[in-house]
Amino acid sequence: MIELLTETAIQEPQRIRGLEMPWNRVMGSTEAPARAARALGPWHPQEFMAECVETVPEAGGLMTFVFRRCDGAPLAFRAGQYVNIAFPVNGEDQDPVDRSYSLSSSPTQPWTFSISVKRDPAGLVSPWVHENVKPGTVLEMLGPVGAFHLPDADRRARYLLLAAGAGITPIMSMVRTIHSLPGQADVVVLYHGAEAGGFAFHQELAYIASVDSRVKVFYSLGDRSKPEGWEGLTGRLTTVMLDEVAPDANGRQVYACGPEGYLNTATELLKKVGVDDTSIYMEFFSGDRQTLLEYQAELAFAVDIAEEIAEEIADSAEDYYESQPTAFGLYEPGYDADGTLQATGLPLETADPDGPGSEAPEDGSGTAPEVDAPDASSFDTVGTGSLTLSFMRTGINVRIDPTEHILGAAQRAGVRIGANCKEGMCGSCKVVKLSGEVEMNHQGGIRAREIDAGKFLPCCSTARTDLVIDA
Repeated sequence: MIELLTETAIQEPQRIRGLEMPWNRVMGSTEAPARAARALGPWHPQEFMAECVETVPEAGGLMTFVFRRCDGAPLAFRAGQYVNIAFPVNGEDQDPVDRSYSLSSSPTQPWTFSISVKRDPAGLVSPWVHENVKPGTVLEMLGPVGAFHLPDADRRARYLLLAAGAGITPIMSMVRTIHSLPGQADVVVLYHGAEAGGFAFHQELAYIASVDSRVKVFYSLGDRSKPEGWEGLTGRLTTVMLDEVAPDANGRQVYACGPEGYLNTATELLKKVGVDDTSIYMEFFSGDRQTLLEYQAELAFAVDIAEEIAEEIADSAEDYYESQPTAFGLYEPGYDADGTLQATGLPLETADPDGPGSEAPEDGSGTAPEVDAPDASSFDTVGTGSLTLSFMRTGINVRIDPTEHILGAAQRAGVRIGANCKEGMCGSCKVVKLSGEVEMNHQGGIRAREIDAGKFLPCCSTARTDLVIDA
């Protein structure tokens, strides 16, 4: 019997052309039966509670945590997106600490969803997660968020997926999604790790590659020495390595996730092998960098999808969703020949968005508490416009037009506001409004309790009056 199986030729499956996500046709459908599937469409981020139902140890110091929504609804998301989770690391009576984690599961199985967290011994949150999150643990979440994801429909579906270390988590979601869908695809995965036994999901990746001819997986040990019995690649990412695993890289869409150094190198090497900027999508797993990378392709795609479904959402979604926008922006500081433009005035300090002055007032008014601050009338004033933004920590007044987004004007004036929007970390720019009114149109990244505490997202907010801002 074994001999007969060995000699029998196994034909390739016959498939439809390209890949299409299961919710894609629902977007444009007006048929009543299709409306039942709208719950599976990743329209907008939501706030929800989720219960951990399983933990799975992974190689490389990762732990996968499987969740289900407490309200019984599916979690609709796109492969590559992430959720923002509030962890009570300081106790239930203290403000939680928010962290964003990529979803490693497939959206084609939406009734449960997974995140995979790498333990950092020096970190604040990841050790707590590994030690405290168990089946039965309930956490507050916001999501899905992020423009780093597979398209809803792709007639060619030819991908090069690059991952280093914990950057495998959103890539794993993409691989699982493609494997679960019918259709023609050509996928090459190149996964860099630190040690031979440290590649997370390696057994599942080996299985998928063995049964799905559309997926090929390569491993590299970076600059480590080659251990005995190692059959994978060695060395850091090079053009030679890219040509070896994907000689047709310039005809593929490239999705890459990992540390800053790895992705900066990948960006340059991909250009050398002929990959156009519009075909490169990246997700950084590290912050606090000075980088001018922009993700025009991701942004354009996200805007197109949002505009496509805007009318349907307005007709069918609840008030919470109707208040959300159909687009979001990416911003960067102003620069001159000497570098980043800096403001004059008080010494600049790094502001903790969850630190003093950010808590909700005891009277429940929804306005941030008064803080001791210098008189803004003594600050230097820059810019032009009919309204004034007074940044109390920086010590500068910025004139702004009512149609201009606050973050862009602030950063050009040298105000230090953390903004990792271009890395997919929506919500990182939130600051506290001490007085005044803003109009905020956001796609997630801020919770209702934070808005009640006076916080707002300057990246997607315009000033309706003069503002005093704790930044």
